[in-house]
Amino acid sequence: MTAWTDFLARQGATLTDNGIHFAASADEARAATDSTVVVPLLHLGTVRSVGPDSAAFIHNLVSNDVQNLAADGAAWNSFNSAKGRMIASFLIWPEANGHALALSADILPAFLKKFSMYVLRSKVKLANASEDLVLLGIGGADAAAVLAEAGLPVPGAPMKQAGGGDAPRCIRLDERNFVVAAAADAAPALFDALQAAGAIKAGTGAWQLAMIRAGIPLVTQPTQEEFVAQMLNYELIGGVSFKKGCYPGQEIVARSQYLGKLKKRMYRVAASPDAALPPAGADLYAPAFGEQSAGKIVNAAPTADGGFEALAVLQNSSAEAGEIHLGSVDGPRLALRDLPYGLG
Repeated sequence: MTAWTDFLARQGATLTDNGIHFAASADEARAATDSTVVVPLLHLGTVRSVGPDSAAFIHNLVSNDVQNLAADGAAWNSFNSAKGRMIASFLIWPEANGHALALSADILPAFLKKFSMYVLRSKVKLANASEDLVLLGIGGADAAAVLAEAGLPVPGAPMKQAGGGDAPRCIRLDERNFVVAAAADAAPALFDALQAAGAIKAGTGAWQLAMIRAGIPLVTQPTQEEFVAQMLNYELIGGVSFKKGCYPGQEIVARSQYLGKLKKRMYRVAASPDAALPPAGADLYAPAFGEQSAGKIVNAAPTADGGFEALAVLQNSSAEAGEIHLGSVDGPRLALRDLPYGLG
């Protein structure tokens, strides 16, 4: 237990292998829907890349443009296998001496080990910064006002950042969701300040629900190397550049974009209250495919009515037919829900 998690425990948090919660999952989902929440993002970890070659080094390995990423910018990005399958999805932002990458904590050690193999003579050092840098998610209709009330700078546009250095860094994902990165010793006071400004403390499920509704996927261990970037709508959320040079898997990603029609896409689905929350990687079924899987759950989170919502990669034909079942051909039926962007 770190000083940060010890502080959260004193705040009433329960820590589990799947994250953190302060209240019943339905209550936290209701807060994420109706209010503004502040969530310790313990399910994420941070890798720091420091050195004069940081931008060039990362740029050559990932799906999005890093060399031209503005100092006040942030971007979704991915690291892929030679077969074009996503090994990791992450949020990246520039820092004074390099970059920070926020990704699922369960894949961070293996990601860091594999990424480090490419350093060779590059003037860059990679390190796990998860214990030094605390991430908080602030989500809700009044999130910007809460951040301002707590004394934090608020970026004016999505995928922009403000602050940093010795002060907390605020990254705006969209109109209602922000990530704040702060030094671990400053995090408790910041957490208190955000609550005093009107945010309700909530757990991992509340943030996952916000990201599901925003259509932002997170690759975790069960779904590593399952999906090409476009299957996770990554080019739609700005996570792929088709103008940059080569990187591992680039040929497959480009082929998926320009040759033929993509057969699978990521959709948002919802289940009734009697359906148990599925793990990432759970199979989905549709009548046309019989006993053969028609898709997989990417991320799922509880809802206020006791059901769940999820991001799921599905055969487009199955989504168009509209009958999707979880776990088996006669499992719980899932309903399709809108995403905040079109699938083209």
